[in-house]
Amino acid sequence: MPDADRLLALVEALYASLADKQPWEAFLRALASATGADFAALILTAPGYRGPGLIASPPTLPESAQLYAEQMFRSDPFVGLPEGEVTAFSDFVTAGTINAEFRAYLDRGHSGSILGVDLREGAGFEARLRITRDDPRPAFEPDRRTLLQGLVPHLRIAIRLFAQSQAKAAEEGLYRDAIEQLALAMFILDRHGHVVRANRGAEALLAQGDGLSTFQGRLRIADRVAATQLDRLLAAPPPLDRAARIRISRPSGAPELGAIARAVPAPDYLAASGAALALFIADPSLAGQLSPGVLRDLFRLTPAEALLATALAAGSSLAESAQQLGIAYNTARSHLRAIFEKTGTRRQSQLVYLLRSSIAGLDAD
Repeated sequence: MPDADRLLALVEALYASLADKQPWEAFLRALASATGADFAALILTAPGYRGPGLIASPPTLPESAQLYAEQMFRSDPFVGLPEGEVTAFSDFVTAGTINAEFRAYLDRGHSGSILGVDLREGAGFEARLRITRDDPRPAFEPDRRTLLQGLVPHLRIAIRLFAQSQAKAAEEGLYRDAIEQLALAMFILDRHGHVVRANRGAEALLAQGDGLSTFQGRLRIADRVAATQLDRLLAAPPPLDRAARIRISRPSGAPELGAIARAVPAPDYLAASGAALALFIADPSLAGQLSPGVLRDLFRLTPAEALLATALAAGSSLAESAQQLGIAYNTARSHLRAIFEKTGTRRQSQLVYLLRSSIAGLDAD
């Protein structure tokens, strides 16, 4: 295969692997094959860390990767390479600088020729790509080294994309966990009302069979007024900076559900096929005991404000809450004013309903 075709194939494998269940692995296998290496690995870490944040490698040598992470990472002399430049182990490390422990590690793995490239990003992390040939195979040929160097710009972009996706996934996980803890059901609907995604709270509401159901993948609401409201919102979602409120009565006579509908931001060219509306539904009768930590994270409250909000949500008056917390009544009033501002409420009754149902901005009147 010509070098240009080989590089193109590796670039395709690189970007495609980011979407895999095990990112990087398919690319590293392709890289090892294209360069004639026996092993390829990618190490992501932060400067000064005593251990790697991530070691990506094909699952053929899991014990070696684990040993490196737990014992060899700190004693590896093949670090701090010239940024973005493919470097050979033999050119960078002299025999006298390798400690006995790391030399034994290399010997156990029959490691011979090693090439590496280090990328240091402004976000404060390092990426170290390593390819290895077993001893006594010959050193990497110049064209293989050139091939690896040609990958560097693409590898830099791929690592940035990976870091962004990991940060976004962590943030989404935080919000998802908060929603679950707050007994909040969430439906993501497309413009036809089909359920694109539903969390555990949503599945629990559907399982009750009390006013909410699905038919051929579409969310159905028994309350005709609420169903009409939802249809209108699907046809014309609210502006991104606004939310629409829906009250959903239930056939059983159980307390009505409070819902907020928000448009899902998406480019126009995806509007026909992607998510269109996020529907957050609270069942006040199912709302669990709120924890100060969750309220603090959700509404950006201070620890003192979160404690007061929790006491108020439990049914205590402002005076009772102040006494329970051992603070002056005027201090409690000051905290309450701050809580009103952060939650967008104006009255204590509104605030208590908001906290119990766990939907910001839902008016109890």
